[in-house]
Amino acid sequence: MREFSDIEIIDCLRKRQSYVVRYLSERYLPLIRMMVFQNGGSSEDAQDVFQDGLVIMLEKIDDPDFVLQCKFKTYLYCVCENLWKTVLDKRKAASNYRAKNNEPAVEKDISEAIDRKLYDDIFKEVYETLDEASRNILNLYWQDVSAQEIAERLGYTYGYVRKKKWEAQNDFARRVKEHPGYINIVKSEYVVKAVVK
Repeated sequence: MREFSDIEIIDCLRKRQSYVVRYLSERYLPLIRMMVFQNGGSSEDAQDVFQDGLVIMLEKIDDPDFVLQCKFKTYLYCVCENLWKTVLDKRKAASNYRAKNNEPAVEKDISEAIDRKLYDDIFKEVYETLDEASRNILNLYWQDVSAQEIAERLGYTYGYVRKKKWEAQNDFARRVKEHPGYINIVKSEYVVKAVVK
C-alpha cells in the first residue's frame, strides 16, 4: 500500500479524492476499532465513529485557515475518541433515564412531570420542522436500527445515512437549544439553582 504524507492526505481530502478515504480506512480504522472495543463498543460502533470522525475532519480541512498542528493520525484519533466518549455519555444517560423511569412511582415530583411534558412538546415541535429524510432517519436511529438497515429500508446509501444522521442530529440539537420554550426552561432552572445556593 502506498504511503501518503499528512500534507498529501489533507490535499486529497480537500479535493474529495475517494482513494485517500480507502487508504485512511485501511490504515487507521483498525486503531479506532481497538479503541472502541477497549471501551465496550462493537465493530459497527467503530465504523460509525470513524466515519463521523472523517466528516468532522473534512469540515475542519475545508476551512482555508486550517493548519494541522500534529500528526494526522493523532488528530483523527483524538476526534474519534471524543466522539466515542460522547456516545458513551449519551448511552449512560439513556440507561440512567430508563432505570429512573422503571423505578416504582412512590411520589413523583409534579415539577419533574411538568418539565418532562414541556421537553416532550419542544422535541416534538422541533422534530416536525426537520425535512422528511432527517425525520425518517432519526426516527429509525432512535429505535436502535443500524445505519445499514436504515439505508436498506429507505433506499439510501450507507454513506448518505451516516452523513444525514450526523447533520440531522446537530440540526435537531441546535433547533431545540434555540427554541423559546427550551430557553425559558434553562433560564428558570438557572434561577432556581441560584436561589437554592
